[in-house]
Amino acid sequence: MFVEKGQIDVIDGAFVVVDAKGVRTHIPVGGFVCIMLEPGTRVSHAAVALAARAGTLLVWVGEAGVRLYASGQPGGARSDRLLWQARLALDEAARLKVVRKMFDLRFGETAPERRSVEQLRGIEGARVRKLYETIARQHGVRWDRRNYDRQDWHAADPVNRCLSAATACLYGITEGAVLAAGYAPAVGFLHTGKPLSFVYDIADIFKFETVVPAAFRTAGRAEKGKLGVPLESGVRRECRDVFRRTKLLERIIPTIEEVLEAGGLMRPEAPDDAQPLAFDDPEPSGDAGHRG
Repeated sequence: MFVEKGQIDVIDGAFVVVDAKGVRTHIPVGGFVCIMLEPGTRVSHAAVALAARAGTLLVWVGEAGVRLYASGQPGGARSDRLLWQARLALDEAARLKVVRKMFDLRFGETAPERRSVEQLRGIEGARVRKLYETIARQHGVRWDRRNYDRQDWHAADPVNRCLSAATACLYGITEGAVLAAGYAPAVGFLHTGKPLSFVYDIADIFKFETVVPAAFRTAGRAEKGKLGVPLESGVRRECRDVFRRTKLLERIIPTIEEVLEAGGLMRPEAPDDAQPLAFDDPEPSGDAGHRG
Protein backbone atom coordinates (compact mmCIF):
# COMPACT_ATOMS: atom_id res chain seq x y z
CA MET A 1 0.00 0.00 0.00
CA PHE A 2 1.13 3.54 -0.80
CA VAL A 3 0.03 6.44 1.41
CA GLU A 4 0.57 10.10 0.59
CA LYS A 5 -0.48 13.45 2.02
CA GLY A 6 -1.88 12.37 5.36
CA GLN A 7 -1.16 11.97 9.06
CA ILE A 8 -0.85 8.31 10.12
CA ASP A 9 -1.80 7.74 13.74
CA VAL A 10 -3.43 5.30 16.14
CA ILE A 11 -6.89 6.50 17.17
CA ASP A 12 -9.16 4.40 19.40
CA GLY A 13 -6.80 1.48 18.83
CA ALA A 14 -7.06 1.68 15.04
CA PHE A 15 -4.26 2.44 12.55
CA VAL A 16 -5.69 5.34 10.54
CA VAL A 17 -4.77 7.99 8.00
CA VAL A 18 -6.19 11.43 8.67
CA ASP A 19 -6.40 13.76 5.68
CA ALA A 20 -6.27 17.56 5.61
CA LYS A 21 -10.03 17.76 6.27
CA GLY A 22 -9.80 15.52 9.32
CA VAL A 23 -11.41 12.53 7.61
CA ARG A 24 -10.10 9.19 8.86
CA THR A 25 -9.37 6.15 6.70
CA HIS A 26 -8.77 2.90 8.53
CA ILE A 27 -5.85 0.69 7.42
CA PRO A 28 -5.88 -2.92 8.71
CA VAL A 29 -2.15 -2.77 9.39
CA GLY A 30 -1.82 -6.43 10.35
CA GLY A 31 -3.02 -7.46 6.90
CA PHE A 32 -0.23 -5.68 5.00
CA VAL A 33 3.37 -6.76 4.52
CA CYS A 34 4.56 -3.26 3.70
CA ILE A 35 3.27 0.32 3.66
CA MET A 36 5.10 2.80 1.43
CA LEU A 37 5.05 6.34 2.80
CA GLU A 38 5.18 8.91 0.01
CA PRO A 39 5.90 12.66 0.34
CA GLY A 40 3.42 14.60 2.42
CA THR A 41 2.98 11.79 4.93
CA ARG A 42 3.60 12.12 8.67
CA VAL A 43 3.54 9.19 11.03
CA SER A 44 3.21 9.15 14.82
CA HIS A 45 5.31 7.18 17.30
CA ALA A 46 2.25 5.11 18.22
CA ALA A 47 1.63 4.20 14.57
CA VAL A 48 5.25 3.11 14.05
CA ALA A 49 5.10 0.98 17.21
CA LEU A 50 1.83 -0.67 16.13
CA ALA A 51 3.19 -1.42 12.67
CA ALA A 52 6.28 -3.02 14.22
CA ARG A 53 4.18 -5.20 16.51
CA ALA A 54 2.03 -6.26 13.55
CA GLY A 55 5.10 -7.17 11.52
CA THR A 56 4.34 -4.53 8.88
CA LEU A 57 7.32 -2.82 7.28
CA LEU A 58 7.19 0.95 6.86
CA VAL A 59 9.27 2.34 4.02
CA TRP A 60 9.76 6.06 3.35
CA VAL A 61 9.87 6.57 -0.43
CA GLY A 62 9.68 9.28 -3.06
CA GLU A 63 6.63 9.74 -5.27
CA ALA A 64 5.70 6.37 -6.82
CA GLY A 65 8.76 4.89 -5.15
CA VAL A 66 11.38 6.69 -7.25
CA ARG A 67 13.53 7.09 -4.13
CA LEU A 68 13.97 5.02 -0.99
CA TYR A 69 14.96 7.17 1.97
CA ALA A 70 14.57 4.85 4.95
CA SER A 71 12.92 1.66 6.11
CA GLY A 72 11.76 0.49 9.50
CA GLN A 73 12.61 -2.78 11.24
CA PRO A 74 11.43 -5.17 12.58
CA GLY A 75 8.86 -6.37 10.10
CA GLY A 76 10.96 -6.42 6.95
CA ALA A 77 13.45 -9.26 7.06
CA ARG A 78 12.05 -12.78 7.20
CA SER A 79 14.38 -15.38 8.69
CA ASP A 80 13.15 -18.15 6.38
CA ARG A 81 13.68 -16.05 3.28
CA LEU A 82 17.03 -14.69 4.42
CA LEU A 83 18.30 -18.21 5.07
CA TRP A 84 17.05 -19.40 1.68
CA GLN A 85 18.65 -16.45 -0.10
CA ALA A 86 21.94 -17.00 1.74
CA ARG A 87 21.98 -20.75 0.97
CA LEU A 88 21.42 -20.05 -2.72
CA ALA A 89 24.18 -17.42 -2.81
CA LEU A 90 26.70 -19.68 -1.04
CA ASP A 91 26.01 -22.78 -3.15
CA GLU A 92 27.98 -22.29 -6.38
CA ALA A 93 25.72 -24.55 -8.46
CA ALA A 94 22.55 -22.89 -7.16
CA ARG A 95 24.03 -19.42 -7.61
CA LEU A 96 24.85 -20.17 -11.25
CA LYS A 97 21.27 -21.35 -11.84
CA VAL A 98 19.93 -18.11 -10.36
CA VAL A 99 22.25 -16.00 -12.53
CA ARG A 100 21.22 -17.97 -15.62
CA LYS A 101 17.56 -17.31 -14.82
CA MET A 102 18.29 -13.59 -14.48
CA PHE A 103 19.96 -13.69 -17.90
CA ASP A 104 16.90 -15.42 -19.36
CA LEU A 105 14.48 -12.85 -17.94
CA ARG A 106 16.66 -9.91 -18.91
CA PHE A 107 17.41 -10.84 -22.51
CA GLY A 108 14.56 -13.21 -23.34
CA GLU A 109 16.83 -16.11 -24.18
CA THR A 110 18.66 -18.93 -22.45
CA ALA A 111 22.16 -18.17 -21.24
CA PRO A 112 25.00 -19.95 -23.07
CA GLU A 113 25.84 -23.36 -21.62
CA ARG A 114 28.99 -24.18 -19.65
CA ARG A 115 29.67 -20.60 -18.64
CA SER A 116 30.69 -19.45 -15.16
CA VAL A 117 29.13 -16.53 -13.33
CA GLU A 118 32.13 -14.38 -14.26
CA GLN A 119 31.82 -15.34 -17.94
CA LEU A 120 28.10 -14.58 -17.94
CA ARG A 121 28.88 -11.22 -16.39
CA GLY A 122 31.17 -10.45 -19.32
CA ILE A 123 28.58 -11.58 -21.87
CA GLU A 124 25.95 -9.39 -20.20
CA GLY A 125 28.28 -6.40 -20.32
CA ALA A 126 28.67 -6.73 -24.09
CA ARG A 127 24.90 -7.13 -24.56
CA VAL A 128 24.22 -4.08 -22.42
CA ARG A 129 26.58 -1.88 -24.44
CA LYS A 130 24.73 -2.84 -27.62
CA LEU A 131 21.37 -2.18 -26.00
CA TYR A 132 22.44 1.34 -25.05
CA GLU A 133 23.45 1.99 -28.67
CA THR A 134 20.17 0.61 -30.01
CA ILE A 135 17.94 2.62 -27.68
CA ALA A 136 19.96 5.78 -28.31
CA ARG A 137 19.36 5.42 -32.06
CA GLN A 138 15.64 4.81 -31.47
CA HIS A 139 15.37 8.12 -29.64
CA GLY A 140 17.71 10.08 -31.89
CA VAL A 141 20.20 10.79 -29.10
CA ARG A 142 23.94 11.02 -29.67
CA TRP A 143 25.60 8.26 -27.64
CA ASP A 144 29.23 7.62 -26.90
CA ARG A 145 29.41 5.34 -23.87
CA ARG A 146 28.25 5.00 -20.28
CA ASN A 147 30.50 7.43 -18.45
CA TYR A 148 29.98 9.22 -15.15
CA ASP A 149 31.84 10.26 -12.00
CA ARG A 150 29.96 9.87 -8.73
CA GLN A 151 32.07 12.64 -7.21
CA ASP A 152 31.44 15.13 -10.04
CA TRP A 153 27.84 14.90 -11.18
CA HIS A 154 27.94 17.75 -13.69
CA ALA A 155 31.04 16.43 -15.44
CA ALA A 156 28.86 13.87 -17.23
CA ASP A 157 26.99 14.73 -20.42
CA PRO A 158 23.20 15.17 -20.24
CA VAL A 159 22.32 11.65 -21.41
CA ASN A 160 24.61 10.05 -18.83
CA ARG A 161 23.13 12.25 -16.12
CA CYS A 162 19.66 11.15 -17.25
CA LEU A 163 20.71 7.51 -17.08
CA SER A 164 22.21 7.90 -13.61
CA ALA A 165 19.10 9.63 -12.27
CA ALA A 166 16.78 7.09 -13.88
CA THR A 167 18.78 4.15 -12.57
CA ALA A 168 18.69 5.62 -9.06
CA CYS A 169 14.88 5.74 -9.35
CA LEU A 170 14.78 2.08 -10.35
CA TYR A 171 17.07 1.10 -7.47
CA GLY A 172 14.78 2.93 -5.06
CA ILE A 173 11.61 1.09 -6.01
CA THR A 174 13.48 -2.23 -6.28
CA GLU A 175 15.00 -1.88 -2.82
CA GLY A 176 11.53 -1.17 -1.45
CA ALA A 177 10.27 -4.39 -3.04
CA VAL A 178 13.23 -6.44 -1.78
CA LEU A 179 12.68 -5.19 1.77
CA ALA A 180 8.93 -5.67 1.56
CA ALA A 181 9.44 -9.29 0.46
CA GLY A 182 11.73 -9.96 3.43
CA TYR A 183 15.05 -10.43 1.61
CA ALA A 184 18.50 -8.91 2.16
CA PRO A 185 19.53 -6.17 -0.30
CA ALA A 186 23.22 -7.00 0.18
CA VAL A 187 23.15 -10.74 -0.66
CA GLY A 188 23.53 -10.74 -4.42
CA PHE A 189 24.27 -13.31 -7.10
CA LEU A 190 25.64 -11.59 -10.19
CA HIS A 191 26.56 -8.49 -8.20
CA THR A 192 28.44 -9.06 -4.96
CA GLY A 193 30.19 -7.12 -2.22
CA LYS A 194 27.92 -4.07 -2.22
CA PRO A 195 25.19 -3.03 0.25
CA LEU A 196 22.64 -3.21 -2.59
CA SER A 197 24.01 -6.14 -4.62
CA PHE A 198 20.69 -8.02 -4.76
CA VAL A 199 18.86 -4.78 -5.61
CA TYR A 200 21.18 -4.34 -8.61
CA ASP A 201 20.57 -7.96 -9.65
CA ILE A 202 16.80 -7.58 -9.68
CA ALA A 203 16.72 -4.01 -11.03
CA ASP A 204 18.81 -5.00 -14.05
CA ILE A 205 16.06 -7.39 -15.16
CA PHE A 206 13.72 -4.42 -15.69
CA LYS A 207 16.20 -1.68 -16.56
CA PHE A 208 16.02 -1.75 -20.35
CA GLU A 209 12.24 -1.93 -20.55
CA THR A 210 11.63 0.92 -18.11
CA VAL A 211 14.20 3.50 -17.03
CA VAL A 212 16.73 3.37 -19.87
CA PRO A 213 14.14 4.31 -22.53
CA ALA A 214 12.79 6.92 -20.09
CA ALA A 215 16.27 8.42 -19.73
CA PHE A 216 16.87 8.60 -23.48
CA ARG A 217 13.40 10.06 -24.08
CA THR A 218 14.11 12.78 -21.52
CA ALA A 219 17.57 13.48 -22.94
CA GLY A 220 16.10 13.73 -26.45
CA ARG A 221 13.45 16.20 -25.32
CA ALA A 222 16.09 18.24 -23.50
CA GLU A 223 18.26 18.41 -26.62
CA LYS A 224 15.28 19.79 -28.55
CA GLY A 225 14.46 22.32 -25.83
CA LYS A 226 11.10 20.67 -25.10
CA LEU A 227 11.67 19.52 -21.52
CA GLY A 228 10.64 22.64 -19.58
CA VAL A 229 12.02 21.45 -16.23
CA PRO A 230 15.52 20.66 -14.89
CA LEU A 231 16.99 17.52 -16.41
CA GLU A 232 16.92 15.39 -13.24
CA SER A 233 13.35 16.45 -12.40
CA GLY A 234 12.22 15.49 -15.87
CA VAL A 235 13.79 12.06 -15.55
CA ARG A 236 12.22 11.37 -12.16
CA ARG A 237 8.77 12.35 -13.43
CA GLU A 238 9.20 10.16 -16.49
CA CYS A 239 10.25 7.22 -14.30
CA ARG A 240 7.33 7.81 -11.94
CA ASP A 241 4.91 7.59 -14.84
CA VAL A 242 6.61 4.48 -16.24
CA PHE A 243 6.49 2.74 -12.86
CA ARG A 244 2.79 3.44 -12.49
CA ARG A 245 1.92 2.56 -16.09
CA THR A 246 3.80 -0.75 -16.03
CA LYS A 247 2.73 -1.58 -12.43
CA LEU A 248 6.39 -2.29 -11.79
CA LEU A 249 6.21 -2.73 -8.02
CA GLU A 250 3.59 -5.46 -8.41
CA ARG A 251 5.90 -7.33 -10.80
CA ILE A 252 9.15 -7.16 -8.87
CA ILE A 253 8.31 -9.47 -5.95
CA PRO A 254 6.97 -12.33 -8.11
CA THR A 255 10.11 -11.97 -10.23
CA ILE A 256 12.30 -12.26 -7.12
CA GLU A 257 10.53 -15.49 -6.22
CA GLU A 258 10.86 -16.84 -9.77
CA VAL A 259 14.58 -16.05 -9.88
CA LEU A 260 15.36 -17.65 -6.52
CA GLU A 261 13.27 -20.74 -7.18
CA ALA A 262 15.44 -21.36 -10.26
CA GLY A 263 18.31 -22.15 -7.87
CA GLY A 264 16.72 -25.51 -7.15
CA LEU A 265 17.11 -25.47 -3.35
CA MET A 266 13.96 -26.06 -1.33
CA ARG A 267 12.69 -23.03 0.51
CA PRO A 268 12.76 -23.45 4.32
CA GLU A 269 9.42 -23.54 6.08
CA ALA A 270 8.27 -20.19 7.38
CA PRO A 271 8.87 -19.81 11.13
CA ASP A 272 6.01 -19.13 13.48
CA ASP A 273 7.19 -15.57 14.03
CA ALA A 274 6.81 -14.84 10.32
CA GLN A 275 3.05 -14.55 10.73
CA PRO A 276 1.77 -11.08 11.63
CA LEU A 277 0.04 -10.72 14.95
CA ALA A 278 -3.73 -10.79 14.83
CA PHE A 279 -5.56 -7.59 15.70
CA ASP A 280 -9.23 -6.91 15.96
CA ASP A 281 -10.19 -4.55 13.15
CA PRO A 282 -12.50 -1.88 14.57
CA GLU A 283 -14.98 -0.27 12.30
CA PRO A 284 -13.32 2.67 10.53
CA SER A 285 -14.38 6.08 11.75
CA GLY A 286 -14.52 7.33 8.20
CA ASP A 287 -14.33 5.75 4.78
CA ALA A 288 -12.89 8.54 2.71
CA GLY A 289 -11.39 7.74 -0.67
CA HIS A 290 -7.82 8.12 0.51
CA ARG A 291 -5.30 6.99 -2.05
CA GLY A 292 -3.81 3.63 -1.17
